[in-house]
Amino acid sequence: MIVINGGHFSSLEGFYDEVSRVLMNDAGWKVGTLDGFDDILYGGFGVFENGEEIEIIWTESEKSKENLGFQTTAEWYENKIKQGKPFNAELIQEKLDALLKGNGQTLFDILTEIIQSHPDVTLKLI
Repeated sequence: MIVINGGHFSSLEGFYDEVSRVLMNDAGWKVGTLDGFDDILYGGFGVFENGEEIEIIWTESEKSKENLGFQTTAEWYENKIKQGKPFNAELIQEKLDALLKGNGQTLFDILTEIIQSHPDVTLKLI
């Protein structure tokens, strides 16, 4: 059982620090992107092995849902659009437009979807 404590962070960078702490176990590098977070959930990089079944309990998940919600996500997309390359500004604009119309994903939605995409990982939000 792995616990991501939503009380330990209020930003995406803080989330990365938290999951690096609980999942990487001093592996020599830290999670810093959504792709990196997805990669460590395959196992073999930190505290569990590839194919090992694990349960992630995300405490204070409602706080995280708010902190990583609409406003934070909109700002995140806007920053990526401003930065341009290597980001696909057109695709990111589409995602921002969907968010603004009320049918796009927030960062919290994206993170939980990444976790749930791994068949060996069970997520419990509390």
